[in-house]
Amino acid sequence: MSRGWVRLQAVAVSGSVAEGLMLSVLPWIAATITSDPRQLSLVNVVGQSPWLLFSLFAGVLIDRVRRSTVLASAYAVQGCAALSLAVAGVTDALSLPLLVVVAFVVTSAQVLGDGASGALVPEVVAPERLARANTRLILIDRGVVQFVVPPAAGFLVAYGLGTPAWVACVAAMVAFALVPGLRSAPATPSEKHPLRDIADGLKFLIATRLLLSITVAVAVGSFAASAVMTMFVLYAKEVLGLGAVGYGVMLACSAAGWVVSSFVVGRVVDRIGYAWSMRLAQVGMVVLQALIAVLPPWAWAIGVVWFLLSGIVMVWNVCSQSSRQRFTPPALLGRVLTSHRALAWGLTPLGALAGGFVAAGFGLRAVWVMAALIQIGALAVTWHGLSTQAFREAEQTAAAR
Repeated sequence: MSRGWVRLQAVAVSGSVAEGLMLSVLPWIAATITSDPRQLSLVNVVGQSPWLLFSLFAGVLIDRVRRSTVLASAYAVQGCAALSLAVAGVTDALSLPLLVVVAFVVTSAQVLGDGASGALVPEVVAPERLARANTRLILIDRGVVQFVVPPAAGFLVAYGLGTPAWVACVAAMVAFALVPGLRSAPATPSEKHPLRDIADGLKFLIATRLLLSITVAVAVGSFAASAVMTMFVLYAKEVLGLGAVGYGVMLACSAAGWVVSSFVVGRVVDRIGYAWSMRLAQVGMVVLQALIAVLPPWAWAIGVVWFLLSGIVMVWNVCSQSSRQRFTPPALLGRVLTSHRALAWGLTPLGALAGGFVAAGFGLRAVWVMAALIQIGALAVTWHGLSTQAFREAEQTAAAR
């Protein structure tokens, strides 16, 4: 195990604590200010917009600047955002416009951080260990850290709405301090105009049929997921009757699914391959989202389904990220990773907006019905474009490059 890989995991733990606290507490604080689904969705709409606005330019930065420097900058920005929210909580200055701004800044830092860390993985891990390495990082980001963080955020809120932000600020600064010890390769010089560099990354992604199919499937699925996640805090409060701690526990059920799935995802992929792992994961997403729409308001039952859904998403995410790292030349990796996010996650603001209007017009359960129907589109794309033959052809192309 290389020192770089150990250091990258340590950075991921600290950074994910900060990110997890901020993402957990922002919806809850917003729900204490307003119960209007459309206003709540605004926090997510603006908060998710950096994936569309900045991802392509972030890719150029990641490929032109030393990737560890980009990662450190992302945590510095995240720490500043957390500090502003913490101060607002102490001074009773919390407001919906402030939450919108903080959500925007936090996600902007996430765009840089996720892209830089994803591009760093192939530098510190051998190609045959990419799936397991990505499983570990996703486990840290979504599982172990967020298994602890959401309930902790619920308890911290009891001491003040800004308290979780103070802890997030400290965690972000720890991540910032750890990054300089993470050695990364020198930046690849480029004399091209940044827009030409962006075009190169987009062209490669679009021209690679398998990667394009993954991106389209994620775009459709992200729209659906954004709709339900935007309304989940209201669903927890008004349908399930949960308080702050109960909401945190429900989020922890999702994180627990990531944790448990991490122990088997490598075996699943080794046994049935990337193609069938991703196809079956999409089938599970459709079924489980539809199940939440029709289940009675039993918190324990929703928690179980939430647990299973996140475990299945873990399988998909590991295969998706590893595929981009396996089939993309190193010099293009930053731009391809962020181009994928721009195209795939660019629809999340619209999904959040749609979730708010559907909930306001037809009720909170209708959002889950909409999500399940939309997820069928992602399933169709996956079934058609991610065959065993498609992966075999991508491997042959990468080997010949």
